[in-house]
Amino acid sequence: MHTAPAGRGLHYSAARGVVESALRVLFRGDWPARAWGRLPVASSVRVVHRRIPLPAPRTSPLRIAFASDLHLGPTTSPRTLDEAFRLLCDARPDVLVLGGDYVFLDATPARARELEARVRDVPARLKVAVLGNHDLWTHHCLLEDALARAGATVLVNAAARLDDLAVVGLDDPWTGTPDGERAFAAADGAALIITVCHAPGGFRHARGRGARLFLCGHTHGGQVALPGGIPVVVPGGPLARRFPHGVHQIEDTTLFVSRGLGGVEIPFRAFAPPDIGLFDLG
Repeated sequence: MHTAPAGRGLHYSAARGVVESALRVLFRGDWPARAWGRLPVASSVRVVHRRIPLPAPRTSPLRIAFASDLHLGPTTSPRTLDEAFRLLCDARPDVLVLGGDYVFLDATPARARELEARVRDVPARLKVAVLGNHDLWTHHCLLEDALARAGATVLVNAAARLDDLAVVGLDDPWTGTPDGERAFAAADGAALIITVCHAPGGFRHARGRGARLFLCGHTHGGQVALPGGIPVVVPGGPLARRFPHGVHQIEDTTLFVSRGLGGVEIPFRAFAPPDIGLFDLG
């Protein structure tokens, strides 16, 4: 039984350890993912597409693609991920942004190889990634190495550059140690800033710092929702409850909360379809 996280993640309770140990036994062989994958809905992924005008004209538009909460493991059908990454490849983004929670329960060498293969196949000039709570509770070094081999820069309170763009990556606001001062200092001088953090709670570390776009996931849109997409339960604090999914405007920042792609604890979704984000800037 796991009583402490295998990684650096905080807030891994004894109760979570008991539940996850039970799920490892109950879901052995990944049978829930295979069962869900037999349903046609498993290959349905929505694309949330928005155009975001910028104050100053750019010489060319910039396309940002965002995917979060893959949750490779026993509750996510490979068919869902196949469709999501087909859409990402077809979009041919300039920047691929990944929002964390790449696994559920355990990061294993096999899961890391799958993550590497999927991310590597997306054509993008820049690939960046942050880690989520489920990543930080397991052997996240395996995931970080896999992302690096796939060409993605893992950002922990840091920034990556592409021409006049800076992508700022904040650590997970619940299980990590986000540092807005350090992260945005790495973006100093950039004409355009976008920010990624695993959960909506990270927005408080970015607010007022000039980000035109803030990308996050974590909520799953509740994963199980009422008709109309009203979540039954939303994890992640007051900002997540206020913005459980979708596109929102907060002052000069466009906030996108993705429902993500995979699942945790239960191997299905209801009225909370998986999605990816596609944003054309300029």
